[in-house]
Amino acid sequence: MKKIKESRALSFLIILLVYIISGALGILVYKSLSMHFALKLLLADVAATVVCFVFSLVFSNSSVYDPYWSVQPPVIAAGFLIASGGSVGIILLIVISFWAIRLTANWAYTFKGLTHQDWRYTMLKETTGKLYPVINFVGIHLVPTLVVYACVLPAVYAIQSGAEPNAPFVLFSILSIAATVIQAIADIEMQSFRKEKRQGFIRLGLWKYSRHPNYLAEILMWWGVGLASFSLMPSRPYLLIGAILNTLLFAFVSIPMAERRQSKKQGFDSYKNETRVLFPIPKKIK
Repeated sequence: MKKIKESRALSFLIILLVYIISGALGILVYKSLSMHFALKLLLADVAATVVCFVFSLVFSNSSVYDPYWSVQPPVIAAGFLIASGGSVGIILLIVISFWAIRLTANWAYTFKGLTHQDWRYTMLKETTGKLYPVINFVGIHLVPTLVVYACVLPAVYAIQSGAEPNAPFVLFSILSIAATVIQAIADIEMQSFRKEKRQGFIRLGLWKYSRHPNYLAEILMWWGVGLASFSLMPSRPYLLIGAILNTLLFAFVSIPMAERRQSKKQGFDSYKNETRVLFPIPKKIK
C-alpha cells in the first residue's frame, strides 16, 4: 500500500477509479428514484460523496475528496444540458467547465500522491482527536458537497427553465469567467512564490491587494452563476442560497484556518494591517 501511495501515477489512477465508481453510483441513485429532481440530485450527490469518504478511509487520506469540489458541478450541468438543451445551458456549461478545468488542473499540478494530505485536514485531525472521524465525514466531505450542490443547483434550474439569455444573465456569466481568470492568476503567482522558496508573505500581483484573492475569486464565481440564474427566474430568490453558503464557508471556515496558520509567521500583524482580507478596498486617508 505504501509503495502505491508513493507513486504519483498510481495515485492519479486510483483517484480516477474512485471518481468513476462515485459517478456511477450517483447516476444509479438518481435514475432509481421517483421524486423532485432537486431532491434526487441531492441524494445522488451524497451517495457519490460517501464513496469518496470510504476510499479516503481505505487510503487514510481525506484529500481523496479534494477534486470533488471541481468535478461535480460540470458533470451535473452536462447531464441536465443533455436532457434539456438550450442556449442558457450551453453558456452555463461553458462557464462552469472553464472554472472546473482550471481548478482541477491546479489540483493535478499540486497533487503529489496519496501520501500527501491537505494541511487543513491534518490540522483538524490534530485538534479534534477522537471526534475526527465525525469531523472527517461531516466537515470535510458532507458539508462541502452540500455547499457545492447548492451552488450548482441554480444552474440546473436555469437549464431546465427553457428561458432565453437576457442582458443580466450574460453580464453575470462574464463575472464568473472573470473570477476564474483572477483565480488562475492568483494560483500561478502563489505557485511561483513557493517554487522560488521565498520566505514570509506573498505580496506580489493580486496578493499585494488581498490576502486571499483566490478565495475572493471562488466566491465571485458562484455569485456570478447564482445571479445569472436568478436573473432568468426572479421569483426564485432561494437560488442565491448556494452563493450565500459558499461565502459563509470561506468567511467562517477556510479564511480563519488560513489566517491561523499564517499568524505563526513573524510579521503577521504588520502584514494583516497592510493587506485586506478579501476585497482590495483602499484604506481611508486620515
